[in-house]
Amino acid sequence: MSLINENKERDKWSSKIGFILAAAGSAVGLGNLWKFPYSVGSNGGGAFVMIYFIFLFVIGFPLMLAAITLGRKTQLSAVGAYRSIKKKWAFVGGLGVVCGFFILAFYSTVGGWVIYYFVKALKGGLAIKDPEVLGSIFGGFISSPVESILYQGIFLVLTLAIVLRGISGGIEKASKIMMPALFVMIFLISIRSITLPGASEGIKFFLVPDFSKINMNVIMNALGQVFFSLSIGMGVMVTYGSYLDKDSNILGPSAYIPMLDTAVAIIAGLATLPAVFALGFKASSGPGLMFVTLPAVFASMPFGKVFCFLFFMLVLFAALTSSISMLEVCVSYFVDEKGANRIKASIIISMIIYLVGMPASLSMGPWKDVHILGNLNFFDFYDKLTSNILLTSGGLLLSIFVGWVWGADNAVKEIELRGVKFRLAPVWKFLIKYVVPPAVFIILINSLKELIMAIL
Repeated sequence: MSLINENKERDKWSSKIGFILAAAGSAVGLGNLWKFPYSVGSNGGGAFVMIYFIFLFVIGFPLMLAAITLGRKTQLSAVGAYRSIKKKWAFVGGLGVVCGFFILAFYSTVGGWVIYYFVKALKGGLAIKDPEVLGSIFGGFISSPVESILYQGIFLVLTLAIVLRGISGGIEKASKIMMPALFVMIFLISIRSITLPGASEGIKFFLVPDFSKINMNVIMNALGQVFFSLSIGMGVMVTYGSYLDKDSNILGPSAYIPMLDTAVAIIAGLATLPAVFALGFKASSGPGLMFVTLPAVFASMPFGKVFCFLFFMLVLFAALTSSISMLEVCVSYFVDEKGANRIKASIIISMIIYLVGMPASLSMGPWKDVHILGNLNFFDFYDKLTSNILLTSGGLLLSIFVGWVWGADNAVKEIELRGVKFRLAPVWKFLIKYVVPPAVFIILINSLKELIMAIL
């Protein structure tokens, strides 16, 4: 059977709320649930949050609006969107496709961990107060090649099952279920967390500003957190924007998406850090917080099994709403640019991602000493390649393209279709042309420095 799709009509979002929830779901991921709370705690608490909000409006909103506007203007996936306006710039969309591919290759590894823990929590197997025992469970699982690859495959199958059903029938419907459920679960956990005896210390640690801790490092961390949290540089928002009808007002969604993403991150901090402090545990970064410390915290509180189960269901939903957007970036390229059949393209791409992602899973166990570049194993290499180079470069080139190549004035004309009035257009044009590019360039330089240090 031919891979060519004879039906050229593109799918569309059926509602504005569906688009907002899907796009917010793409931004909301595992980083919101553990990296943001830790970053706040280790970078001046409330002062970091204040700086983060400033950058959210100065960097996050302008970039989000630029990406969605470009997508709706062209009605094409990432590569076609750039090509249709300036042929030589098609490579920027290509960077986005490659970025989504490699992020999903290692993200699916962590997604597999989440499914394993979700199943374990469902069975009550995480009701253990000793972090050392939980640490050995986590270490034993990720070092098991069969189990880690199996659960990685299950995560990709779930992602594929949603994307196979298309935009309105798959991604939108799933997001309409998972995103509200995500908010309900994280709200319930946060209420339980902040009402524990002694939780006030955790709340203070998280939200009360300590301006004496503000330095260039804290400012750079806040800037980087905004940029990477929204994941604008990999073409997701251009692709999602391309499925919008020309009658859609894109100003509201462009503001709601970053705000929803941030709301989840803030509530995640309230759901985790107060409980960690109240029960005498030490907050830590990375997998240790999510897979070791928090299960111990839940095991130490009343109805801990219920909240542990809710938490890992929450994390699973957050992971899936992000993974479906990464797969969609890749699939939409082959459907739009190559005329491929969506179902066949989705299945083949998922299989290739699984094969490429296997070394990332194995690098946590039997292949942990296999280095692909300098001191980087496969997992770290995929992570650094996407986060430090592709995402940042994509965001920088997006701002330059919309601000200078396509032109901010032309973008405003697209935004103001059907009588929409963009009152902050002069401010947005100034930001997207003169503020966002140098700010993202600074992030890129810092990211390259981190990459060089990691290799050496």
